[in-house]
Amino acid sequence: MKPKVLVILGPTSSGKSALAVELARKFGGEVISADSRQVYRGLDIGTGKITKREMNGVPHHLLDEASPHRIFTADDFVNRARTAVRDVLKRGKLPIVAGGTGFYIDALVGRIVLPNVPPNKKLRVRLEKKSAAQLYALLKKKDPRRAKAIEPHHKRRLIRALEIAAAFGSVPMMEIVSPSFDVLWVGITLQSKVLEQKIRARLLARMKRGMVAEAKRLHAGGLSYKRMEELGLEYRSLARLLQGAIARKQMVEELDRATRKYAMRQMRYWKRNKDIRWFETNDDRQITARVHSWLRK
Repeated sequence: MKPKVLVILGPTSSGKSALAVELARKFGGEVISADSRQVYRGLDIGTGKITKREMNGVPHHLLDEASPHRIFTADDFVNRARTAVRDVLKRGKLPIVAGGTGFYIDALVGRIVLPNVPPNKKLRVRLEKKSAAQLYALLKKKDPRRAKAIEPHHKRRLIRALEIAAAFGSVPMMEIVSPSFDVLWVGITLQSKVLEQKIRARLLARMKRGMVAEAKRLHAGGLSYKRMEELGLEYRSLARLLQGAIARKQMVEELDRATRKYAMRQMRYWKRNKDIRWFETNDDRQITARVHSWLRK
């Protein structure tokens, strides 16, 4: 029998982290984060990283794994996350993968194969000269499927996607293979208006907690504005604010719009996976019953 892995997914601000902790406490689990930004040390307030208090004693893995100065790839994530899954299983615990980076989750559990393409230095030099908008337009022509899932302002990911496309003719991101685990897919969904309100409230709360001050500390610690922008979303807008390109109010509005668009891209990505069972945020009893039934099989 394949080892069981519970996956909790949903758009940003939907309450995945809290649900993962609740289920871990009920079923003896440990959480493996699948978030492409929370993997970096120091990116705490901006990414809405779960706090020690919010973890409520539940062990979490794949948080604070890498320096924000270096690129942490999907391949890096899969290698470390699979090690974490094995360790959790050895202790007789339930691995609970929770996060919003769908590509990471699919690669971890074996729904897709990460293409083994070595860096193309000449191509990278040429692509580096282009803006994120130009790179995104190129990717839409090369592979519309990958373009729909990728963040359009993340230059490093865009360049890597184009690098793979140059080698294969397209990005083979949806190659379904034999899953490595017995996976229960639990998706959290919200009405669009409610999600928009949650995104806005979460953003304002992070601003009050010191998100701008965090970005200043990161830059003072050697994180360049260019690298900060490459990290996308919150840190892209924060870098623009600290460089004087936009005012504080404008940054909040820009980030609010960008986060809502990101949530839409997340949902579009997951619509491809028909194994996901979607629940409302407050469907705690139904979710618990579903997990309990699956574990007994």
